[in-house]
Amino acid sequence: MLTNRTTHATATILGAAAFCVVASAASAQDCEPAVSDDALIKPGTLVMSTNPTLPPMQFVDSDGELQGMRITLGNEVAKRLCLEPEYIRIEFSAMIPGLQGGRWDVINTGIFWTEERAGMMQMIPYEAQAISISVPSGNPEGIAKAEDLAGKTVGVEIGGFEEAKINLLDEELQGKGLDAIDIRTFDNFATAYQALRAGQTDATVSIDSTAAEYAARGEFDRAISGLFATPVALAMANEDLANAVLGVMNEMMEDGTYKTLLDEFGVLANTEPFVIRGPGG
Repeated sequence: MLTNRTTHATATILGAAAFCVVASAASAQDCEPAVSDDALIKPGTLVMSTNPTLPPMQFVDSDGELQGMRITLGNEVAKRLCLEPEYIRIEFSAMIPGLQGGRWDVINTGIFWTEERAGMMQMIPYEAQAISISVPSGNPEGIAKAEDLAGKTVGVEIGGFEEAKINLLDEELQGKGLDAIDIRTFDNFATAYQALRAGQTDATVSIDSTAAEYAARGEFDRAISGLFATPVALAMANEDLANAVLGVMNEMMEDGTYKTLLDEFGVLANTEPFVIRGPGG
């Protein structure tokens, strides 16, 4: 649903019966779980939230199955923790409240690391991402630089890093005496791209890898990329769980599994050991 930047009810998302819980086909191994049930929402299970509207990082395939780099990563983490992976598909705007409310163990949706978020959650940055501007094929508005967005209608998913940054860019442009960007917020990136396809917006903001995927498919052009490069993280509320995830992430770095996965998707991998960047860290 199209909204303006000031009117959207996160509580509606949280209260709606739109949760879709998908248990992965992967099974927990016959080994001792690395964390106690006290650290988990559901015994023996690693419950992760994801917003599968960002191909190729996280998406739903033609068979209705979750796929993508971050889903593969989450499955591997769960396997190494000897837990069963389970996913809850939910809009991004509900993810942090849901984590704080004990609805899932891990936010696994490519959440950007910020100091504000690190004050609320245990975060493990593992991926570098930036944001892109997608436009209709042929780039009819001739958008080539940030200033070209002045006076344009731009769609973005509500509640995320991308919305915050397009608002910041809007402020910067207005500070230069340029026209304001007409920012339209959507429940998720899929609907933002649908609006662009329908001609309701002039451009859509998303992460670089998703914009590149749509460009490779020939659906949209990527007019601008590499804006606001920032680490992306896994996020947890429970400190014991975060430490256990940290341990297996570093194992994956040491044995090459992590780099192989990120290289497959053309994502810049960390080279230094992972650390928790959360409250007090």
